[in-house]
Amino acid sequence: MNETPVSVALAILTQNDQFLMQLRDDKPDIAYPGHWGLFGGHLELNETPEEGLKREVLEEIEYTITNLVKFRCYGDSKITRHIYYAPLTVPIGHLILHEGWDLALVPPEAIRQGSYYSAKANRISPLGGIHQQILLDFIKAEL
Repeated sequence: MNETPVSVALAILTQNDQFLMQLRDDKPDIAYPGHWGLFGGHLELNETPEEGLKREVLEEIEYTITNLVKFRCYGDSKITRHIYYAPLTVPIGHLILHEGWDLALVPPEAIRQGSYYSAKANRISPLGGIHQQILLDFIKAEL
């Protein structure tokens, strides 16, 4: 039996050459628990990736994305990730985190290193593997 891959949409939100990331909760039933990841999530039935991404980001941090640009898709037999980028046009202090443990603007050096410190969690946490790869590809593309 062939199963259709799950579709998700993720946002690369940039400000001052840094990337907005979410420290995911330490829940064993979610992907990448306790890791830094991109904002976004699963698409609902009949929802386009752009619609789903805007909905997810609004739910997660009360931010309305403008000027979305498609970066690329990453996929395998289980999941298709639609990746978009846009500027973060408000100060990070204006965001209200509803999902995850922490959020931060992460510099490229930390993306390359693969981990970042969270003051809220009082620890250095790794980046989710696919999230790190997406951001490294984005940095390399020099968009």
